[in-house]
Amino acid sequence: MIERRIGPGHYGHGPLIVIALFLLALAEPAFGAKGILPAQDAVLTPETAAPMPAVHAATAEPDPQRRRRRRVRRRRVSAVAPVPAFTSPRSVSALASDMDVMLGGGARGGRWGVLVVSLTRGDTLFSRGENEMLQPASTFKLMTSVLALDRFGPDYQLSTDVFRDGPLAPDGTVQGNLYLRGAGDPGFSNRFLRGESSAPVDLLAQFIAGAGVKYVSGDLVADASAFESRKIPEGWRSRYLGLSYAAPVSALSLNENTVWVVIEPGENGGPPKVRLDPSSSSLKVTSSVKVVKGSRGARLSVRRLGENTINARGWIGSRAGPRRYELVVDDPALFTTGALRDALAEQGVNVAGVIRLGTTPSNAQRVTGLSSPPLSRLIAVMNRESVNHYAELLFRNAARGTDTAGSAEAGNAMLRRFASERLGVDSADVYAADGSGLSVLDRVTPRAMVHLLDYAHKASWGSAFHASLPVAGESELLRRRMRSTPAQGNLHAKTGTTNNIISLAGYVTALDGEVLAFTFIYNGNDRWRAKETIDQMGATLANFVRE
Repeated sequence: MIERRIGPGHYGHGPLIVIALFLLALAEPAFGAKGILPAQDAVLTPETAAPMPAVHAATAEPDPQRRRRRRVRRRRVSAVAPVPAFTSPRSVSALASDMDVMLGGGARGGRWGVLVVSLTRGDTLFSRGENEMLQPASTFKLMTSVLALDRFGPDYQLSTDVFRDGPLAPDGTVQGNLYLRGAGDPGFSNRFLRGESSAPVDLLAQFIAGAGVKYVSGDLVADASAFESRKIPEGWRSRYLGLSYAAPVSALSLNENTVWVVIEPGENGGPPKVRLDPSSSSLKVTSSVKVVKGSRGARLSVRRLGENTINARGWIGSRAGPRRYELVVDDPALFTTGALRDALAEQGVNVAGVIRLGTTPSNAQRVTGLSSPPLSRLIAVMNRESVNHYAELLFRNAARGTDTAGSAEAGNAMLRRFASERLGVDSADVYAADGSGLSVLDRVTPRAMVHLLDYAHKASWGSAFHASLPVAGESELLRRRMRSTPAQGNLHAKTGTTNNIISLAGYVTALDGEVLAFTFIYNGNDRWRAKETIDQMGATLANFVRE
């Protein structure tokens, strides 16, 4: 593991710092804040795709009447031998030699793809396996970022709109149906709005009521036709499903397609309260939860019973606080529209009909809408926190045509054409089964990735792209990496991590002011040692100078 140090040949503050950094690194999650992925298992294809797991359970206390004190065993951590964090190469040949040593003494087994290019001088500083087709993990989000920025520009906004297919009578009655049409806005949540998780639909409901609507005689229709109907991309492992970082994909989504089940004891010993946050009339909640008097604990499980029913069971203490359990949403479009119906009811606007899927008629009249933040802000969230949901929606949006739905297949075709026509690499150097890098079928060469970085650096929207990347030792997923090295506050790049992938791609400025673009990709089973090597190489690039 990388150790704090002052410069080449000096070993900083000794083993204790190494141990602390090692423990911090173990705590760093993959795919944003969703946890390290478990061992490999089945891969989802059109033939093997299955419904998502239905169980989410948690135990707060084994028994309300019998509490046992548990001994906490403290494990002694042995000292870790210090490892030089970086070198100080003063020529291209010295840099290449140092990086060869780092790669040779790093991960055991596996495959490496490494390419470092000076964007200032235009020459290649180091390469190994630069033409290898490797799994990129979340560094693939850089591809999605560039596609979206190049097509739309950093100020582009998506809009979630409401339409009616009948006249609005003087008494406020819509004589027909109301349509909620999604355009694939990943920011349709309370991440950018003040308020509860229902904030986006609450605001839309206020706009609808403000437009004079008081009653809808027909149905409330969910229109997610902007994207393909397939919700689970090809190549997502079956064990991903049911986890928040692998929520289903839809053009009409709310709160990144997750919902909280909130359970709390009733007041004055009354029956417990079980509710959804946000509320959605598309889902039914049943409960057999009981209250145990005097306890502060709980033993609860939350599971799905079919597609539209959630069941809670177990017990919760009368003195316990609320317990919250997160579930992914099976049908995002219906869930979002059900949430809008509940929000409309709060505004006194009632819908007589049902909630259903459909397509907005071409002659429907727009009632109102809610715009997303600018694309630059969406991409910043996607890259800094590595949010797969954002990547999947933006990838399909970039590939969506005027008369064609956005799909992963169209996105792959667009990306391969982009690689050939704009990046100047072979179209076979990249393959996209999704836009996030979560699919095990995604492939890219380090050469294609560095050409992408070069293209983005020179683009008119390049500043927005640069600003979206985490910074070594300071922010987001790089905040604990390369601290107290020349890379801190300098290197900015996108991370990628799964059980058998570790990758990093971005920019760093050398000591002489040269801007370097780099891609490090490791595919293999020695991920932790590979991560150490990547951080060594990143810090070394920041400490490089030509003399």
